[in-house]
Amino acid sequence: MQKRELGKSGLQVSAIGLGCMGLSYGYGPATDIQEATALIRRAFERGVTFFDTAEAYGPYKNEELLGEALAPFREEVVIATKFGFNFDANGGQSGMNSRPEQIRAVADQALKRLKTDVIDLFYQHRVDPDVPIEDVAGTVKALIAEGKVRHFGLSEAGAQTIRLAHAVQPVAALQSEYSLWWRELNDHLRQQGFPQRRAALFSGGAKGQPGARRSSRRNRRPQEGNLRPGRSRMAAGAEALDRADPRHNQAASPQGKHPVRRGRTDG
Repeated sequence: MQKRELGKSGLQVSAIGLGCMGLSYGYGPATDIQEATALIRRAFERGVTFFDTAEAYGPYKNEELLGEALAPFREEVVIATKFGFNFDANGGQSGMNSRPEQIRAVADQALKRLKTDVIDLFYQHRVDPDVPIEDVAGTVKALIAEGKVRHFGLSEAGAQTIRLAHAVQPVAALQSEYSLWWRELNDHLRQQGFPQRRAALFSGGAKGQPGARRSSRRNRRPQEGNLRPGRSRMAAGAEALDRADPRHNQAASPQGKHPVRRGRTDG
């Protein structure tokens, strides 16, 4: 398995990562624990060293699964997890929450569930419109200084949000719901001074298009909530947040030193 460095962060990962969400959440009943554990360990045996999870997957169950499955070779793998939501008594998402105290609480809980003393890559799962991105990045920067986190990532963020966050704490990785028919995020990042090689993890290859069966063009309709066929619904939301924040319209000179590579995990 080839390895790649995420940007210039120094974080080395396998070219193919394993997004573990579907083992516990999102695609029907959860996979049997023993079967899921065997799958994760088999992926490692085949050279996968990059594993992606989040507190939202389950919630919490997927982190617990990954922590147990990866324990025998924890020092040989990279674990990415995410923060950014509140959950109700039934485990359902009940709104975004990226307040600094929440980020810290999620980090401490994730460390226990993942059976580790450091989170390799800590993403903001979704941009919280009520919390300045600089506060989010500053909190993760403090967690890095404390040794609880190694690298900072953003998921489904607009280009200007990425830039504001990066000015506070370097963003090692971006995770965005790509579509084969919509790749404007690349153009936006380049316009903001982030070259094509910046670490970008993507999923949802054909979102908005029928994948399980063929159909005529006239019958194809965009996915519910998409602004146009094939376009990521998350990308549209990220752009709206960018436009709504007046700070994002401030001019900034390109840095020209933030490389991007693509791998693949679930979101």
